Parts: sequence; C-alpha cells; structure tokens
Amino acid sequence: MDAAQEARNREAFRQAVVNTLERRLFYIPSFKIYRGVAGLYDYGPPGCAVKANVLAFWRQHFVLEENMLEVDCPCVTPEAVLKASGHVDKFTDLMVKDVKTGTCYRADHLLKDYCKDKLEKDPNLGAEKTAELKHVLAVLDDLSPEELGAKIKAYGITAPDTKNSLSDPYPFNLMFQTSIGPSGVNPGYMRPETAQGIFVNFKDLYYYNGNKLPFAAAQIGQAFRNEISPRQGLLRVREFTLAEIEHFVDPEDKSHPKFSEVSQLEFLMFPRNDQVSGRQARTIRIGEAVSQGIVNNETLGYFIGRVYLFLTQLGIDKDRLRFRQHLANEMAHYAADCWDAEIESSYGWIECVGIADRSAYDLLAHTDKSGVSLVAQEKFPEPREVEKLLIAPVKKELGLAFKGNQKKVVEALEAMGETEAMEMKATLEAKGETEFQVCTLDKVVSIKNNMVSISKEKKKEHQRVFTPSVIEPSFGIGRIIYCLYEHSFYTRANKDGDDQLNVFRFPPLVAPIKCTVFPLVQNQQYEEVAKRIAKSLTAFGISYKIDITGTSIGKRYARTDELGVPFAVTVDSTSSVTIRERDSKQQIRVNVDVVASLVKEVTDGVSTWADVLWRYPTHSS
Repeated sequence: MDAAQEARNREAFRQAVVNTLERRLFYIPSFKIYRGVAGLYDYGPPGCAVKANVLAFWRQHFVLEENMLEVDCPCVTPEAVLKASGHVDKFTDLMVKDVKTGTCYRADHLLKDYCKDKLEKDPNLGAEKTAELKHVLAVLDDLSPEELGAKIKAYGITAPDTKNSLSDPYPFNLMFQTSIGPSGVNPGYMRPETAQGIFVNFKDLYYYNGNKLPFAAAQIGQAFRNEISPRQGLLRVREFTLAEIEHFVDPEDKSHPKFSEVSQLEFLMFPRNDQVSGRQARTIRIGEAVSQGIVNNETLGYFIGRVYLFLTQLGIDKDRLRFRQHLANEMAHYAADCWDAEIESSYGWIECVGIADRSAYDLLAHTDKSGVSLVAQEKFPEPREVEKLLIAPVKKELGLAFKGNQKKVVEALEAMGETEAMEMKATLEAKGETEFQVCTLDKVVSIKNNMVSISKEKKKEHQRVFTPSVIEPSFGIGRIIYCLYEHSFYTRANKDGDDQLNVFRFPPLVAPIKCTVFPLVQNQQYEEVAKRIAKSLTAFGISYKIDITGTSIGKRYARTDELGVPFAVTVDSTSSVTIRERDSKQQIRVNVDVVASLVKEVTDGVSTWADVLWRYPTHSS
C-alpha cells in the first residue's frame, strides 16, 4: 500500500472515530450554538465518566501506591512565580500572519505540514528532495526564526485558507494574561502547567513529610495555553487537564527501593543514539536500559516502568506505545535526562506523558527569586570534616572596574563551580589576570588578582544542606483519552451481515458505564426484576443504564456496544438472567441475586471474564 493510500485510510478511520464520539456525546465543540471556539471542547456524559475513571485509576496507581502528597493549587498564578520559572520570557511559539487578513498560524506547523504532504503525496519526489525534506523534519525544533522564515519562503508556503503571503516568524507567548484584583497593578497568568504550585510549596511539603527525602507530590488540575492555531481535536487544545508528579530526591542518590518491581519489564524504547543513527525503536528491558546508562538513573527508570503499566492497563496497545528519549537539542540545559511516552494514533506518534529528570533547576530558580531557601538536610551520625570552597569578590575593586555591571559580575563569580574557581585561582596567581565569561552580560571580562579571593578551608559539619533534584512525570490526560478512544475503536458486521456496527473495547476499568440492564420483552414482572438488579448495582457503586424500551434486543446491544459498555444483563425470567460480554458476545446464566457482586468482581479486576466462564453455565441466544 502506498503512502497516499495509507494517509487516506488513517483519515477515514479518524473520521469514523470522531463522528461516533461526537454523536454519542463523548465530547463536542464548546459553545457550539455560537459556532464554537477553536481549541475548546466540552466532555459529555460518557466522556466525563471515562475521564473520571482514568483519573481515579491514576490516583490509585500513583498517589496511593507511592504514598504521594496530593495538593490542589490555584489556576491563576502571580507573574513573579512564572517569571522565576522562565515562562514569562521563554514560553513561546513562533507565529506567522496572513499579511492581508491577519489570521495567525504556527510557523513550524506550516513547514511540517508542507514536508509531510510532499513526502506522502508527491510520487515524483526525487531521492535528493526526499532526503532534504526528511532532514528539515528532523531539525525543525532547532530552526531559528530567521531559518524558519527562509524555509517558508524557499518552499513558497502561503496561508492555508487564502493562499496569501505570510509575515516573517516572530515569538508569541502562549500564556493567558490576566490581572489579579481590580487595580491592574498585580499581573497574573492562567497557569500553563500545574508543577509550579508544587515547587513553591516545597518547604511546607518537606516539613509535612517529616523532613525526609525522597518524597513525591502530585496534582491534577486544569492548565491553559493560548495555542496559535489549535487543531487535531483533543490533542491540541487551549484548556486541558494535567496530572503531574514532582518526585524530590537527593541528587547524590537517585536509586529507587522499588526499582526491582519494574526492572524486568520490556517495551519499545527509542534511545537518542538510535534516532540520530536512523534506527527504529526497539524492545529493551528497563533494567538493562538503566544499567547500560541509556536511562540516567533508577528513579527515572522506575517511573518509566510505572507509566508503561498505567497506560497498558488503561487499554493502550503496547505495540503502539514507545518511550522516546529527547535529543540533545530538545533538552533544557539543566535537564539530566528526558523521555516521552508516545502513543501512535491516526495523527502519528503523539507525546502523551513526559518523564524528565529536571535536576534542581526549579527549586534553585524559586530560591533565587523569592529569597526563601528551598533546601533539604541530611544529618550525619558523626560530624564530618569537609573542605569548603570560599569565593569572596572584592566589591570595591569590581565596582571601580565594572560600575553598573558590578552586581552581575559578582553573581557570576559566586556561582562558579569548584573546578572553574580553582582554575581561575591558579591563573590569577601565575599571571595576575584572567578572562571570565559573564553569561548575563553575554561577554568576556577581565578579572584581576585584586578583584576576587578564592580559597578552601576545612571545617566540621553536622549536616549536609542541599537542593533536591526533581523527577517529573507529566500526563496530558486529554491526549491519553483520545488515543485510548482510537485504540479501543473497531467495527464488526451485524447479525445479518449487511451493516457495520461501531464498538469501543474499553477495559471495564475505564468504561463509562459498567453494565446495562434489559428486560427481554416489555413485561411487568421482568421490569420489576430489572429495577431490583439496578438497585443492587447502585448499592455496589456500579454505573449502569437500564433500558425498558420495546426495541429489539439486538439493537439495544448495538447501542451499548457503541458506548463501550462491557456487560449487558438481559432479564428473561424472574429467577435468573443472562450476562453478555461485549467483545466475545458470549453469555452466561446466573441467579438474579449474584448479578451485582459478579459485575463488581470483574469490573474491579478481581476476576476476568475467562474466570467467570469456568464458574457459570454458558447461554446460547
């Protein structure tokens, strides 16, 4: 099958999924009667139920299992917090405008679409041009505004809607700005992530945890990004749900006591070296990935393993799930290692979970800007003699030499690591002068012997004070749910073979409704039994739907299969009923009184449908 046909098949499949989701009210565009707003969606009743089930399982799998500290912080965040985190200055995408209509587009998306369209649909593309376009896709995230603009002009890319010319790319900050209070003097933003609320509360959480490391804090909440041109349905939206974990750990000990529980797991991984050398993702045991240094440390490896278990138990196909390591050009300068859990969908590979070792960057940034020390302590059983580096800038001499820039030079000198400081000391003693790069001034300055004193002294310490590192798994819940919809969707012929019926094969764990109750025919006695069963299902906390319409049983099965309901209870007598499993369409006969407990047992994962088939007689419809 050629690439163009594959693209058409993917599009047709996606359309079938989206049509079913919208028709059955899993989700719909927000404010639809006012023609909607791009990038905003409402979850309908089944969509809300799926989302609630996914989040409940997330809490069980992570918060309860790891004894995490859950917090709930405001969506509105003061500017100072996001200035410290870097979001105010750097949380941008490059944008271009239609020069005539002013319509905005994300520049890298236009270039990406052009390259993919050419590669998939142009049969006359030569080998050289193919290699060029693939190279552009590989380095897309590295292109400067000028390089991106040059590519757009070179390929003759125009506004998709009007074919008008486009402006040069320029940065656009993705945060929604607001004002806190009526005066307008206290600017704020709708948070672009939930993590900052955890970082600023570190000191109190550390105290709550008995001043002990490691510990993890978790938060589920809404985040907001003012996307330039939202598309791809639930995958790129302006308001979305994040579930984030910040696991604080000693930077000198990133082992994990439970790593052995996941070390034997094998799944698709896509290390950085394999990507650079053009190889494909391959199956790797996570224990080997850590021991070989492919994954930086045990704690990061542990969370990669736990994320794999979480996604596959939700219903994500393990063969369409991979963990891709960030390339060097994708990683922040402070990050030790980063991996994305990517799920394959009709849109391609979609990043749904980011798992990053962010080192101590966030806590150091907030310590610097707030003046509050966000540190942990390790008390020693016996005092230790340690050698401490002392850097003492001579502010008077630096002031005379650098005047208004004195403060930045002092800060740069004080921030030197031990190796750099001792090299400077040796050079100053030998030559009396040395060159020094000051990043905040973006230039090299000359430091003389009388401007700084560098020495080491021995002292006894009773404790070690340090800034913890952070391992951060961050889950895009909407993206996971959409990929789950695609992975769960299939069609099958009806009984007569003249029509195709839609089915969602949700695991009972996440199914929006766990079972339906149907009286076989409209009959007062059967309806009373159905109501009795419904009451017992409610008592067991099982979501259900009761249908006492006179529609044929086949049509009622089809309606609930399309909602992904795993079990259907058919009342065809006053003492026993049948329970039908959605995907196999197999039925068993059970007494009325055991229906609720049996459904609860299977939906909670205590037993499987295969277990149940051994215990109860099968029924032929």
